[in-house]
Amino acid sequence: MRRESYNDLLALIAVARERSFTRAAAQLGVSQSALSHTIRSLETRLGLRLLTRTTRSVSPTEAGERLLQTIAPRFEEIDAELAAVTEFRDKPAGTIRITATDYATETVLWPRLSKVLHDYPDIKVEITTDYGLSDIVADRYDIGVRHGDQVAKDMIAVRLAPEMRMAIVGAPEYLEKHARPKKPQDLTGHQCINLRLPTLGGFYPWELKKGSRGVQVRVDGQLAFNGTYQMLAAALSGYGLAYIPADLAHEHVEAGHLVKVLEEWCPVFPGLHACYATRREFSRAMTVVIDAIRYRNDESKTRKNNS
Repeated sequence: MRRESYNDLLALIAVARERSFTRAAAQLGVSQSALSHTIRSLETRLGLRLLTRTTRSVSPTEAGERLLQTIAPRFEEIDAELAAVTEFRDKPAGTIRITATDYATETVLWPRLSKVLHDYPDIKVEITTDYGLSDIVADRYDIGVRHGDQVAKDMIAVRLAPEMRMAIVGAPEYLEKHARPKKPQDLTGHQCINLRLPTLGGFYPWELKKGSRGVQVRVDGQLAFNGTYQMLAAALSGYGLAYIPADLAHEHVEAGHLVKVLEEWCPVFPGLHACYATRREFSRAMTVVIDAIRYRNDESKTRKNNS
């Protein structure tokens, strides 16, 4: 294939990823008509249809998908090597993309990053709130924040927080109208605030444990969210029981706005970790971000007091 065809392949990758000629053209800085001509020329040279076009979307054909799976990783490796060259620059620079839950962002990532990013104006950080456990590599994230037991074996993990205790909490006015649950099975008779997880295709079952005995309870209620802070707000408003990190509920429990129930059944989960692909070259920007968010032992007392 001629060298000029490399640009055509990059154009194909952009259209396939964006699923739109309009967005891909804006990303590449070319006109939509020029981009369409490029793709048609590539298809003509190969004698294959690579993209299926409709009035609303664009998707790869079987041949296009096979080509993309082969060439896209190669171009990503080239990009990674080029990015590694920035190691020789005087200042760390580049964009670091992170996927994390809202809880991890609010309690760990942003409090730590906000202290150092002023010193590195050439580093850009994008944080995507996600409970779906996105594929870090396939979705082109630099860092994924996961609990220790969720880290894939082929990833490098850096601890961000100690073990995390959970709590089941409700507002006093709610518990005045409903008998406090004495065992996990009692939760089925309560209004419970659900968390929807895309990876499970439904609601998160409350994982409870007492000693060696564990149980998963599928609860029901009027409300469901895909974020922890909305669950907390609903519990504070008296809409039912919420299953959330204990440190998130701590100040509200201390103030008497929330009450813990079934404390002996609330487990401790492995702490949060930042994980990233082992084959990815470490840029100076990545080093700065990892160092900023990593867990340090002197933070343990604060978290223990808030659980």
